[in-house]
Amino acid sequence: MTSFNCSLSILVARTDLAFMMQTIPHLVKTCHFDFMEKALIIDTAPLSDNFRKRPGIGTLEQLRACCQRLLDDGIVDKLIDINYSEDYRKKVYQKHFGCNLRAQHDFRGYPILGSVFSLEAAESDYVLHFDSDMLLYQDSEHSWIQKGIHLLNSQPEVMFVSPLSGPPSEDNVLKQRVPYQKNLAGFYSFKDFTSRKFLVNRKKLEQILPLKPSWIFGKHRLMNYFGGKNEMWSWEVMVSNRLKETDYVRADLDSHKAWTLHTPDHGSNFIQHLPDVISKVESGQYPMVQSGEYNLQLDAWL
Repeated sequence: MTSFNCSLSILVARTDLAFMMQTIPHLVKTCHFDFMEKALIIDTAPLSDNFRKRPGIGTLEQLRACCQRLLDDGIVDKLIDINYSEDYRKKVYQKHFGCNLRAQHDFRGYPILGSVFSLEAAESDYVLHFDSDMLLYQDSEHSWIQKGIHLLNSQPEVMFVSPLSGPPSEDNVLKQRVPYQKNLAGFYSFKDFTSRKFLVNRKKLEQILPLKPSWIFGKHRLMNYFGGKNEMWSWEVMVSNRLKETDYVRADLDSHKAWTLHTPDHGSNFIQHLPDVISKVESGQYPMVQSGEYNLQLDAWL
């Protein structure tokens, strides 16, 4: 497949050590696309309390060792640490938010700076981003990335493109918590954005910048500007809010030839059965209860 000047960006942190050595090779393999570059974006920041207590947390040294193995094995081409310097943060936040925020992560500990850094660090026109706990099915004769790039170029209102969220159901109904519409151009249209998996044109993205910073308890909590307790919503929420203010949408392709799964449960049972789950996903197999469901229904796969 031609590269179309497209990069692959996968975000990794110490929280991903238990599964990333399986999921990242899987994602690269199933994309079967000639990327301009494949980069791991490494979050080196201390973990928030929300993440620090999760099972399978390793050290930064262990994370770096795993990333180096993926580089040495040719799975990825580049390792990039998120730039947490104050000068860089001020510069990139001015572009993306129109102001200088101190918060580097949202209230849960998910990266805000890292999310925009992964886009700024790319040298390509198009960027495909995955979180490292995603799974992907794609027919070997199909390229959802090529379809997605075509959609970004042919549909002015499409800002982000993803494969189908969850394997297809017989009635083509998506079990989504947010509204969506079926577009005759071959996609489901959403005003809600997901940062876990998306394809974007970096130049086109600038049309919705700057985003409005969003706080859980409202703008009156100005402590976020001055280094107090972090109560910021995620970058994902801020992008969703911006889509609702504009004509732009996120598009999930309606093709059954490619679909994604999010794996929210990273417990021991998931880790034990992950190789089998990945094998089934790559072959296009899934239990009926998973049809139309975006989050992995682990018990049904066992």
